[in-house]
Amino acid sequence: MRVLGPQTTERFDPILMLDSFDSTDPADWEAGFPLHPHRGIETISFIARGAMRHRDSLGHEDTVRDGEVQWMTAGSGILHEEMMPGVTRLLGVQLWLNLPARDKMVPPSYHAIRRESIPEVTLAGGRLRVLAGTYGDVHGFEGSYLPLDYYDIHLEPESETSLVLDPERTAFVFTLTGSVRVAGEPVSEKTAARLTRGDRLTIAAGDGGAEVLYVASQPLREPIAWGGPIVMNTNEELDRAYRELREGTFA
Repeated sequence: MRVLGPQTTERFDPILMLDSFDSTDPADWEAGFPLHPHRGIETISFIARGAMRHRDSLGHEDTVRDGEVQWMTAGSGILHEEMMPGVTRLLGVQLWLNLPARDKMVPPSYHAIRRESIPEVTLAGGRLRVLAGTYGDVHGFEGSYLPLDYYDIHLEPESETSLVLDPERTAFVFTLTGSVRVAGEPVSEKTAARLTRGDRLTIAAGDGGAEVLYVASQPLREPIAWGGPIVMNTNEELDRAYRELREGTFA
C-alpha cells in the first residue's frame, strides 16, 4: 500500500515515499520485485515480520528477518531485486530517503541492520528500538548523508508514553499495527501522521496495544525530479539516467 508518494514530498521532505505491506497471502509477495534500477535516493526497508532477500549489481546478497532493516544507498546507480523467501506473514515498510543534490552521485552501498545491533530503550508502557539515529544518549546505525531518527515503538494495551524529540526536523509517525492517539488526536492503523513542531510527543495505545514507527530527518527544500525508481533534481539529470540505462552504462 502506497502511503506517501509524489503528492506528499513537500509536506514530508526529505521522505519521498513510504510503502506499507501486511499480508498472510503468499500470492501477494511470491513474485517479489525483480531487478530494477535506483539513483539519487536511499531505500530503507524495515521487516517487522517475515523476511526480505536483497541482491544487487554490486554483488551483495543478503536476507533480513523479523525486526531487522535493509539500508541501501543507491547514489550514482544500482540495480537490485527483493524477494520474500519462506514467510507466513509479511509485515513492514519501505521508505525512500532523498539524497541532497551534492550527494546524488555518491558511490552506491548496502548495509543490513541486525537485531543484535539495534539498541532498545524501556518506556513507560512499552519499549523503543532505535533502528537508526539517536534517542537521547542511545545511538543506533547512522547513515552517511542525511540524519535520520527511526524508531520502532511497541506500546502495551491502554498505555501512554511520552518521547523527547528534536523540534527542528520533519517528523511523522506511522501506525504499523493498532490505533493510537497522538497528542490526543486519533490515528488509525496503517496511517502516516505528520507531526507539528515541538520537543515532546505523547502516544496512547488502545486496548489492543500498538506498534508505531517514528521517522524524523532534516528537510532539504530542494527541487525534485521524479521518474519511477530514480529521483534527481532536474529533468536533464533524469534523462541522463535513463539514457545510461538504455546504453548499459548505468551501474
